[in-house]
Amino acid sequence: MVLGRLFHYAVDAVLLSTVLAGVKKSSGFHPSTAAISDPTVRSVTDRYLGIGETIFDMIQATAVNSQYFKRDA
Repeated sequence: MVLGRLFHYAVDAVLLSTVLAGVKKSSGFHPSTAAISDPTVRSVTDRYLGIGETIFDMIQATAVNSQYFKRDA
């Protein structure tokens, strides 16, 4: 029960990070981690956002190479 809930929260956190990465790629806006004063928390936040960017890049590469997606002209 506890492991299921923990897994669910972890997946939710990765999904949120992926959405933030999509916003960054499409609009250029991103969370300012420079405003975080504690270097440890800033580092963890940067890694967390980096995971979302990696997942977003993987999804984007899959969509580009898929026959089910096409780019509007």
